Amino acid sequence: MHHLFLILHLIGAMVWVGGHIILATRYLPAAIKNNDVHTISNFEKKFEPIGIPALLIQVITGFTFMYLYKIPISVIYMPIGSMQILFAIKLYHLIAIIALAIHAKVFIIPKLSTTNLMQLAVHIVLVTLLSISMLIIGSFGRYGGI
Repeated sequence: MHHLFLILHLIGAMVWVGGHIILATRYLPAAIKNNDVHTISNFEKKFEPIGIPALLIQVITGFTFMYLYKIPISVIYMPIGSMQILFAIKLYHLIAIIALAIHAKVFIIPKLSTTNLMQLAVHIVLVTLLSISMLIIGSFGRYGGI
């Protein structure tokens, strides 16, 4: 089962991280250059139906790995050992991504226009960098943690 969860986790990461890399490097520069918010909103409408399930798969499998490795949720407060540090850092990243998503959904996207496009751009870049960082940090699990 562990290997199946790992495969699902990696597929979710491919979709989530890959989608954000494409958004940040292809669609966002075009939107900024053309001062066109529709470029971003059109991408989001197409990506969300596969991106959100991919993220949910990662969250579910990630917490499953915490259970399998006997890592308590309290690890977020005081990690002890390499694997606990790895899980704690990934949880911090996940919390930051969720906070950015909520902020964007509540304060930026409802009134998205050319005047606040750069605010959304900052969110997109931060979520992309956090997601890439999570992927890299997760790869250290293969070696027993950080």
